[in-house]
Amino acid sequence: MSKRLGDRKDGTLLRDIDGMHFIVPLLYPNRCDNEAFISETIDLTAIDAFLEKKNAGNPEYRYNLFQLIVTAMLKTVRLRPKMNYFIANKNLYCRKGLSASFVVKKQFSDHAGEALAFIHAKDEYTLEDIHNEIYRQVTFCRSENKDASTASMDLFNRMPRFVSKTIVAFIRFLDRHGWVPESLIATDPYYSTVVLTNLGSIKLHSGYHHLTNWGTNSVFVAVGEMKKRPFYDDDGNVTMKNSIDLGLTIDERIADGYYYSKTVRLLRKLLENPELLETALSEEVDY
Repeated sequence: MSKRLGDRKDGTLLRDIDGMHFIVPLLYPNRCDNEAFISETIDLTAIDAFLEKKNAGNPEYRYNLFQLIVTAMLKTVRLRPKMNYFIANKNLYCRKGLSASFVVKKQFSDHAGEALAFIHAKDEYTLEDIHNEIYRQVTFCRSENKDASTASMDLFNRMPRFVSKTIVAFIRFLDRHGWVPESLIATDPYYSTVVLTNLGSIKLHSGYHHLTNWGTNSVFVAVGEMKKRPFYDDDGNVTMKNSIDLGLTIDERIADGYYYSKTVRLLRKLLENPELLETALSEEVDY
C-alpha cells in the first residue's frame, strides 16, 4: 500500500474509525494521562514442564521464562491487532511492523551499564526464532559494543548542556510527526510495540510501570519474581504452585475494555499452554 497524506514512516493513519476514537485523542492528547493497568497471575506448572523438556538436551543458550513471555506477547499482539495501534500528534495509527524491546543489564552490579535490545518479529517467527534473536541481542548488549540509541545519547551527553537541550526540544517536535531519524531511535524501547521489563531477574515483584508521551509505545509489561502461591479449584481445594505476576500498562484510548479482556485471555491461554508458542506468530489460536 502506497503512503498517503497523514501516514507516518512507522504507522498508517486510521481513517475509517468511529467518532469516539476520533475525538478522544483530541480531548486527551497525552499517553501518560490515559493509562490503564491490568494485573494477572500466571500458573507456571505447564511452563516449568515445558522448559524442562526444551532444555533436556542442554542447548548452548537455555530456554527460559522470559523468552516465553516475549513470544507470548508478540503472538498476542499479532492476533489482536488493535494492541499494535498507537496515538501520536492526536491521531490514531496502526503500527508498521511488530516489535518487542527490553533493557539488558551488562552485569548484576550497582555500577554496571545498561543496553537496549530491540526485536523485530515476522509473522512466521516461532519460539525458536525469538529465543535465537534474544540470544543474539543479549550477547551483543553484554559485549563492549553500544546499541545505536545508547551511542546517540552518549553523543548528546558530551555536548554543552544548552546545545543538547535545544536539539532535544527540536527532536521532540520531530517525534510528534514521526520524523525522528532512525539512527536516534533504532533501539529506543518506546518506539516498539511492547516494552518488557524482567523485574524477577533482579528479585522484584511485578507492578505498575508508566507509559511515556515520547515515542509510540502503547503496551508495557512488567514481569515479576517467581514464587509459590495457593491456587484453589472449583471445590475449594488448595494446591501450592509456582507462579508469576504480570503487570500490563496499556493506553486505554486504543481499544475498549472488552477488547482488552479478550487479549488478556489469549495471553493467559498461550502461557498456560506453551506448546502453542512453537507455532508461527500469525497462526490462530482457539481461546
